[in-house]
Amino acid sequence: MKFFQGKVKEPVPEAEQLAAYRAYGDVAVLGALYEPYMDVVFGVCFQYLRDEDESKDAVMQVFEKLVTDLRQHEVSNFKSWLYSVARNHCLMKLRTARVTAGHEPADDREQELPIEVTTDDDVFELEGRLDALDECLQKLASEQRKSIELFYLQNKCYRDIAGETGFDIGKVKSYIQNGKRKLKICIESNGSY
Repeated sequence: MKFFQGKVKEPVPEAEQLAAYRAYGDVAVLGALYEPYMDVVFGVCFQYLRDEDESKDAVMQVFEKLVTDLRQHEVSNFKSWLYSVARNHCLMKLRTARVTAGHEPADDREQELPIEVTTDDDVFELEGRLDALDECLQKLASEQRKSIELFYLQNKCYRDIAGETGFDIGKVKSYIQNGKRKLKICIESNGSY
């Protein structure tokens, strides 16, 4: 008995898909490249936004961003680049929400992290700065990193951070203040600020 011996399509490597999209701008190619990562992007967005609907919207917004960004920039490692784009998109979204809500720092709040948003024209410069910030965050002591993430990314006050981590409230203030200072030094020493 003979079995059907038709050609089985081999999966196209990501590098070839990226090159094809960059050359021809076929959104179907980009969709095929992006689809396997949609769950990962959703997970990253949910980690930062803490809202299912906002995270689903962010998955689509990240895709829309890729439509233009991948035509302009050559990407060698799609997965890690996509993670950075998703993370930075969420950080920008959180920051924008904070600014548009007219959120003034409460009396127990610190000033902003040592990174400034300029204009939409500087998105890739901003992404570089956010990458540097993320790299520098990883260098902090775990107590400082956890306190800073809860304070800035989840907008928790000192009291809530102390309750969640078990740290003394004075220690939380110290971790944030010293961590912020170390972040600034780290970012400046990397020439990214």
